[in-house]
Amino acid sequence: MGMLQTMRWFGPHDPVSLMDIRQAGCSGIVTALHQIPVGDVWPVEEIEKRKQLIEADNGRYSSLHWSVVESLPVHEDIKKGRPSRARFIDTYKQSLHNLAACGIHTVCYNFMPVLDWSRTNLSYEMPDGSRALRFVWEDFAVFDLCILQRPGAEADYEADVIQSAREKFSGMTPEHITELSNIVLLGLPGSEEAFTLATFQGLLDEYAAIGDRELRENLYEFIREVAPVAESVGINLCIHPDDPPRPLLGLPRVVSTEADLAQLMAASDVTANGITFCTGSLGIRPDNDLPGMIRRFGNRIHFIHLRTTKREENPRNFHEADHLAGDVDMYAVVKEIVLEQQRRATTGAGVAEIPMRPDHGHQMLDDLHKKTYPGYSAIGRLRGLAELRGLELGVSRSLNVISQS
Repeated sequence: MGMLQTMRWFGPHDPVSLMDIRQAGCSGIVTALHQIPVGDVWPVEEIEKRKQLIEADNGRYSSLHWSVVESLPVHEDIKKGRPSRARFIDTYKQSLHNLAACGIHTVCYNFMPVLDWSRTNLSYEMPDGSRALRFVWEDFAVFDLCILQRPGAEADYEADVIQSAREKFSGMTPEHITELSNIVLLGLPGSEEAFTLATFQGLLDEYAAIGDRELRENLYEFIREVAPVAESVGINLCIHPDDPPRPLLGLPRVVSTEADLAQLMAASDVTANGITFCTGSLGIRPDNDLPGMIRRFGNRIHFIHLRTTKREENPRNFHEADHLAGDVDMYAVVKEIVLEQQRRATTGAGVAEIPMRPDHGHQMLDDLHKKTYPGYSAIGRLRGLAELRGLELGVSRSLNVISQS
């Protein structure tokens, strides 16, 4: 029993088609109803409409199914702990009921305030000419200190970074300034919304009184409310780690380390309160022991993102590496996943075929001339999936040989 191979699909407007994903060898689709405003209920009619679209060609071609929701977004009022959060938690519960009624049982979410994932370069050229996503701390400081001019931002950066950021900004053209701003202010992947510089500082100001402790408690309050409901309807919730896994723009981030995950799992000790194990996000931090985390959190891992990042000379800088390169020991990671799946198959506890998607991918070959969602071109993900598929097969067979010897 191998991992359930999936790819993310952003819906009818995604330039990567369902047929592309089918021909990559996937049977699972990871998608969301991006057109529905955050905080509104996902109606059964819209869920079924998306399911029917995914399954439309199943009678003629190999079958595809909506395997994972990524993401069912958490409203900012829940993250801020405002009185209105009760209403938004209720709508979240109703969406879970509706998804379960439509046969969808894995729901990914995150609890990053204001921004989702953050990068400073969407087309970093790799040695082979392909293009990757990259995060450079100095460039992020340029945005924060010199473009946004966030009050008190200097306290978050080292003196040499502040100096080099100001020097770099002085030599930037208006076009480069606009490009950097647009990259940092990207909204949720697949959404139609994007932040603007004019309103962004106001969104940050709303978190002025919310520190690490407050954000954690708001997360735990949310999961205490929704996880039992998810458990009752047969849905596994799985939180995505922070990306990057460090505070940014004066905002706390509370899902970055093994200790963070342990606290969250303890906040609601039900299996439905689980983890999206993203090796790329967690692997940015050298203090995260990924194989060990899989052993310790195995029964709470409901969804897997396999990718690797490469820390650069300044360890705060990183780029997306090839799926079997970078700082993640992908062999050790996949071995632990295979062992966890074998344990589930033997004990009957949990879904043995854990959904996995090859997260991100380099823009390469013909995709260099196409416009796709950053990190989600077809060929780079196909390459990653092929490598991961082969690695899993090799690991599984070697473990079977050992067990039989």
